[in-house]
Amino acid sequence: MPNTGLNTSGWVSLILGWGFILCLAFFCLFKLLTKKKPAGAAADHGHAKRDYWATRAGLILAMAGNAVGLGNFLRFPVKAAANGGGAFLVPYFIALLVLGIPLMWVEWSIGRYGGSRGHGTTPGMFSLLWKHPIAKYLGAFGIFLPFMIGTYYVFIEAWTLGYAWFSATGAYMGHESREAMRHFLLGFQGVESNNFFTSIGPVIVFVGITLALNYLFLVRGISKGIEVLARYGMPLLFVFAIVLVIRVLTLGAPDPALPDQSISAGLGFMWNADFSRLSQAGVWLVAAGQIFFTLSLGQGMINTYASYVKETEDVTLNGLATSSLNEFAEVILGGTIAIPVAVAFFGIIETQNIAAQGAFDLGFVSLPVIFQKIPFGQLFGTLWFLLLFIAAVTSSVAMTQPAVAFFVDEFKWSRFKAVNWTFGILLLCTALVVSFYKYGFLDELDFWIGTLGLALFAVIEVVVFSWIFGIDKGFAEMHKGADIKVPGVFKFVIKYITPLYLLVILGTWTYQEAGAKLLMHDLKPEDAGNKPYLWGARGLILAVVLLTLVLIYKAWQSKRHEAAKS
Repeated sequence: MPNTGLNTSGWVSLILGWGFILCLAFFCLFKLLTKKKPAGAAADHGHAKRDYWATRAGLILAMAGNAVGLGNFLRFPVKAAANGGGAFLVPYFIALLVLGIPLMWVEWSIGRYGGSRGHGTTPGMFSLLWKHPIAKYLGAFGIFLPFMIGTYYVFIEAWTLGYAWFSATGAYMGHESREAMRHFLLGFQGVESNNFFTSIGPVIVFVGITLALNYLFLVRGISKGIEVLARYGMPLLFVFAIVLVIRVLTLGAPDPALPDQSISAGLGFMWNADFSRLSQAGVWLVAAGQIFFTLSLGQGMINTYASYVKETEDVTLNGLATSSLNEFAEVILGGTIAIPVAVAFFGIIETQNIAAQGAFDLGFVSLPVIFQKIPFGQLFGTLWFLLLFIAAVTSSVAMTQPAVAFFVDEFKWSRFKAVNWTFGILLLCTALVVSFYKYGFLDELDFWIGTLGLALFAVIEVVVFSWIFGIDKGFAEMHKGADIKVPGVFKFVIKYITPLYLLVILGTWTYQEAGAKLLMHDLKPEDAGNKPYLWGARGLILAVVLLTLVLIYKAWQSKRHEAAKS
């Protein structure tokens, strides 16, 4: 039977999924609008000079900007379409409830607890939660993980900025085949020299602009830099996304003679539920992994942002509001743009092939072809890539902030000095990523840092919070100044279910991928020559980890010397 639109299960999945997210969002909005004005000043434990968020709206938008990234608009639709469509929402929302939201509350609570005592990063936070010398070193994950992700994330971010420019100027117009656009992308990335790009110069220019913008927002601080970016950038992102969603939903069937190639068929491909896929363990792991990554959990960034919340200010409603904004961007907006429009122009079989090639093929190869086939394509292409850039830049500043906060809080450096040193190291690392991208350097970093590293740190974090610090103390901390009460069942969830869920993910990833990846048995024969570069990527990770550990050691040694003098 040809797929001509949403079937009954698809409509049910769509209505229940969207309904759940909209109800969650409206609940948060209602509670935010009706909250009582807090009584009394916030306790600061002698750290009143720390920067704080200027407004609650700015805080929530910044946290949402931290979470909303490229994965919302590219990774999620690919994963959902490939793993049961509407049925994918079952394990996805279960993971949200037992993994995503609980960990969000944990990280907000740890962050506020540490920040009120002068620590904006997880080494200091963990040392408060667990009075053991090793605690601060376990907290090192919350600095080097986001920093290392940032070293290659800004490279991808630069692609989005470059493509926004190429769309606005019509640079790729006239090249309407996917093969042509693939070479356009490879040339821009510096993978090959071709008729489009004869050198790596253009991408270096856009990397430079991207780094400069990140620097500008970070050096201006929390309330005057990062918050300003979020307050203007996030609403703009949602406006662009809604405009694109409306355009997609009104496209209909580009070729009326092909009813299988329509937006209706695309929505059916995206949301018609294949419940037989729920018997496959891999689908549940993919759903849990998507929740984990889309909310930016296990990276130390939420902890750092929450450290600039005063001790008597809410974290429960703020954390839930952050999650609901991210889910709105991902499921409702992200799930309605890329995949449905690809089906409308390429058909279901070809869209499956596109999805199998990954999110970059969908976003940077296939969609530019489509923009050339619709009225005002240059405008919509520009909006699409600007949307991706805003999503990326609000995330990348969050990735760099923990390192900056560490230098400011633990070494007492000025923010200007901290940002300069952080960006000096970032620039060096990013230069390596750009130079060796075509040899698999970025993918190697992403596996060890962006997959295993995040899951491992999240396990450590939830165990320290719920087992060592204590779930009762943790819940009491969580509810200081709370605008909503977290149901008591989440004590059990955070203490038992969340760490078990994470351990299953970590164990499965390790069993399925880590061994082959470590020994490089997964390399294709034609990629065997990349091994020196892959070892170089691992060496870079090790160097940054060792540097982080040494800096933590020196910071605490300095504190001991200062305490001895006094």
